[in-house]
Amino acid sequence: MKVLEAIKLGSKLLKEKNIHTYILDSELLLSKSLNKSREKILINLEQNINKRALTDFNKYLVRRSRREPIAYLLEEKEFWSKKFFVNKNTLIPRPETELMVEKLVTFFKKKRITILDIGTGTGCIIVSLLSELKNSTGIAVDISSKAIMVAKKNAYKFKLSDRIKLLNKPFEDLHDKKFDLIVSNPPYVKRMEIKNLSDDIKKFEPRMALDGGNDGLDLIKKVIYKSKKILKINGTLALEIGNEQINKVSKILIEKKFRIKCVIKDYRNNVRCVFAELR
Repeated sequence: MKVLEAIKLGSKLLKEKNIHTYILDSELLLSKSLNKSREKILINLEQNINKRALTDFNKYLVRRSRREPIAYLLEEKEFWSKKFFVNKNTLIPRPETELMVEKLVTFFKKKRITILDIGTGTGCIIVSLLSELKNSTGIAVDISSKAIMVAKKNAYKFKLSDRIKLLNKPFEDLHDKKFDLIVSNPPYVKRMEIKNLSDDIKKFEPRMALDGGNDGLDLIKKVIYKSKKILKINGTLALEIGNEQINKVSKILIEKKFRIKCVIKDYRNNVRCVFAELR
């Protein structure tokens, strides 16, 4: 079978399963199977595919047709112009989170700061921050040992292992250290609403990284309470939050003596991040 024929067959199968990006996904999965870039296979559509690659391609198509995210199949996701290693043990980095990174980089560009990333997952936030903030260092924590392994791969990949300390422990166990900046993208989906998420999220992404408890605020509250103890005075807490949570989160922050610095809206005009300063 030739490349063009395989792409067409893959696209047809995915289209029948209502995968909207059926052509792109077919091309990406074939490039993964052939271990060649998508660009390379597209300029050589008449190339014959060996049996082993075709078998792999068919397996990937079956998995994708069941709604498994393309990022897990490719084991990578672009974030902050970097290709991060991802697998099913971590959330897939989202473009909205880049908005938080972008704002933080403008705030701290010329400064030397210490950063704590709570629930680091792939490490995409702290790796992206430290790739820009050349004089800064950070600690990243996650209760999932498998997530920490993913973050370690990414820290190594982007040559930041010497500036990021990765810890497999609950963030509540951190003591004896104060930070200039604490960042977190904690679970914030209400437990009852997880069933309403799309199949690719609820069936494949780690539940512990989604489940924010009954009101979606369980982990957000814990991060705020802990940050009060380990953030330096005038230090910044940057939180990613869910839709329509800003009023409740702001109230908790103000009660805990934080001052709201700014909020960031996502591409749909929902407040997605809040930055607060410890007074």
